[in-house]
Amino acid sequence: MSVRTAVIPAAGLGTRFLPATKAVPKGLLPVVDTPAIQLVVEEALASGLDDVVIVLGPGQEAVRDHFAPDRRLETELAARGKHEAGDAVRRATRPEVRFALQEEALGLGHAVRVAEQLVAGSAFAVMLGDDLIDPRVTLLRDMLAAAERTGGSVVATMHVGPREVGMYGVIEAAGEQDGLVRIASLVEKPAPDEAPSDLAVIGRYVFQPGIFEALRRTGTGAGGEIQLTDAISILATEQPVYALLLESGRFDVGNPLDALDAQVAFALERDDIGEELRQRLRARLDEA
Repeated sequence: MSVRTAVIPAAGLGTRFLPATKAVPKGLLPVVDTPAIQLVVEEALASGLDDVVIVLGPGQEAVRDHFAPDRRLETELAARGKHEAGDAVRRATRPEVRFALQEEALGLGHAVRVAEQLVAGSAFAVMLGDDLIDPRVTLLRDMLAAAERTGGSVVATMHVGPREVGMYGVIEAAGEQDGLVRIASLVEKPAPDEAPSDLAVIGRYVFQPGIFEALRRTGTGAGGEIQLTDAISILATEQPVYALLLESGRFDVGNPLDALDAQVAFALERDDIGEELRQRLRARLDEA
């Protein structure tokens, strides 16, 4: 099994970031100076994938523009001697990126189904744009290796507390194998006293193509949407689905407070601004 393609669902409205997302797609909101969706694409390519399908909603043409060449801008920057800025523009130009359109907001499961023809019957990864992974963490690469080794699908999980469990899909385990947890089923956003475990699914998946048949058999679930977790539960009854635990290095940029946390964490790692930011934060905290 060789996985080449990552599917990145990005058709959400970004309601928690209004009014910023009124005209700008949520995926283009920057983490320091790089759009979040570009960081996810770079993670896919760094993990060995060479084909990326971004699922967009209507009116999100700006995402296409971001990854397309802009010769006029490159020429203008070169003429002004702004070579680092030109390098940044070329870094965002990604011929590996293709696009699919989700015309209706029918849920994450539906967004994945939209990409079926572009995946062409092969195993593939799904990467949610709201989840950023520290570039030093090899989560997706490890998941790809686990899928290769087991021949099954693999989802990323993390431990969560009782107050967080109702925000995620939570796994019911069916034993362990080679450092992985075999999944019996998934429960979408359970009440804390009804959760089958404290292992929550986060936004990285490696699927065998059988997930599409499971999605076709998935009715509307929580929120009146086609839930990917429901399809994974169906898939797990028919073929192996495993959970790989992530201990640390994940940032949720799907809400303003956690997005600020990601901004600070990524900025502190930068050679050009990290130390000065650290000093400014200390001064700000001393003033508070």
